[in-house]
Amino acid sequence: MGATATLSATGLAVAPGDEVTCTVVVRNTGDLVDAFAVDVVGDAADWATTEPASVNLVPGATASVAVRFAPPRAPGVTAGAAAFGVRVTSREDPHGSVVEEGSIEVGEFTDLSAELVPARVEAGARGRFEVAVDNLGNSPVAVRLHPADPDGELEFRLDRPDLVLAPGTVAFARLVAKPRNTFLRGPSQPRPFRVEVVPGTGPSLTTAGTLVQRQLLPRWLLPALAALLALAIALVALWFTVLRPAVKSAARDAAVEQADEVRAVAEQAQAGARQAQGEAERAKVNSEAAMREVGLDPSAPPGSPPTARPGAAAAEGRPTDFRVAADARVTADPEQFSDFASAPPADAVLLISDIVLQNPRGDTGTVRVLREAADGARGVLLEVGLANFRDLDRHYVEPLQFRKGEKVVLQVSCQNPAEKGNCTPSVSFSGRAVDVP
Repeated sequence: MGATATLSATGLAVAPGDEVTCTVVVRNTGDLVDAFAVDVVGDAADWATTEPASVNLVPGATASVAVRFAPPRAPGVTAGAAAFGVRVTSREDPHGSVVEEGSIEVGEFTDLSAELVPARVEAGARGRFEVAVDNLGNSPVAVRLHPADPDGELEFRLDRPDLVLAPGTVAFARLVAKPRNTFLRGPSQPRPFRVEVVPGTGPSLTTAGTLVQRQLLPRWLLPALAALLALAIALVALWFTVLRPAVKSAARDAAVEQADEVRAVAEQAQAGARQAQGEAERAKVNSEAAMREVGLDPSAPPGSPPTARPGAAAAEGRPTDFRVAADARVTADPEQFSDFASAPPADAVLLISDIVLQNPRGDTGTVRVLREAADGARGVLLEVGLANFRDLDRHYVEPLQFRKGEKVVLQVSCQNPAEKGNCTPSVSFSGRAVDVP
């Protein structure tokens, strides 16, 4: 069972918009009456038809079917050879279907259109356009653009004078039209021009546009300048007639008020200075009296030992001094201190009026002077950073008093670099020891 198909022509040619016809002869090679459907497959299937679309044949019989090709005049139908196949399908024996192949040559056609976008531009110095070219044909086209104006008053610049367009596509080229002569003021002048689109083959086409050349100065500029000039004249008149006298008066009043305030502040400062001077004189008198009371000579240089008041030598005790030297190990904890103690005479009260701290090696850390009571309670009397001094004096108008059983403790926290070694500051104390029963 099956069928055969024979084409009357396997090589055809047709122009878009026209049609061409060939014949296929279908033969029933089976043993049964069969129905055969005839259709076209391949590149030409969209614009090909068969008449009739099906035939009924007894065994051994044949029938002719017309195959018509009618490609439309459209970009979608590409010029050149298009392969096709005429398919004959058996209803009774689908496996016995056949396809007879051929090809058809589709002719070329050219269809171009061009447009200026926008067609009219108003500008003072230059107008900007776009040239749009559409290829509505079925083959690639190369075109060249030639802008020109009849009066020669414009200059043109194209970013792409040559364009290549595939079928069914559009291409754009930017066009700048610039007047050869400009004017500051005056009525707008139309400058018509055209762009000729010349393809590689076939006739050219033309699209037209207009550049409306206007004055360079904006129309609103002169009225605005006149308004600004009038406003400036009004402001100058207002300044000289109203604002300037008012400003001078306000400035004069402000200067007088400020001068009065400065004068009042100066008088207050003078009064305060006189009061401070009086208080300083009273403090000096009281200080000298206190120093004489404890046996110090106000006129003696700093560090001089106290002088005994007449008739009070036995009550104030005997002069005494001692020194406490430290040799503290280096520690990274600034809160860790080493103690170096010195006990005063067991049967006397120690009155310390002068302390001299020495740091000859320039150690780094902290030194403290403490009072340690008989019950072990401690109180800090002096704390100084070692890096802040090499020699430091402390003199007390009211002597530091250490009772029987209390100790003088020197504490050192040493933060020297390891290569420098231990801290070795010392403290010298001087005062008087008063015997007690």
